[in-house]
Amino acid sequence: MENRNSALSVGIFLFLGIVALFYLSFTLGSSKFIGSDQYRLDARFVSSSGLYTGAFVEVAGVVVGSVGSIRLDHESYEAVVELHLDKRVRLQEDAIASIRTSGIIGEKFVKISPGGSERILEPGEEIVETESSINLEELISKYIFESND
Repeated sequence: MENRNSALSVGIFLFLGIVALFYLSFTLGSSKFIGSDQYRLDARFVSSSGLYTGAFVEVAGVVVGSVGSIRLDHESYEAVVELHLDKRVRLQEDAIASIRTSGIIGEKFVKISPGGSERILEPGEEIVETESSINLEELISKYIFESND
């Protein structure tokens, strides 16, 4: 009888330990068990140079999401950037997504300028109007080489 009680106690202790590990891993990993308070939109850029997964997305200077993934469309050779946005942020179909730099040499992020359209983008749709980042090295080399002519 005593052996059975100790086995039951060890089993309960192990179960609670495993539940605690799962809870910590999902909490620290910013994941959710059920549902989500974000939705996904895609944006295509000619170049996503310097942008990385996890970079922030902002509207009017306020962080409203993050970059989920960046992949190459092998047909159009454009970068398809997956944006994870707060569900409370609803964007019009003519919103503009731009890759910007935080400060002079800071990290890249996606800035979204809201549009004026009545139609709101649904989860999974694509922001059509985009502006790629400005490549500072290209601008400097263009300026140097054109001024020497």
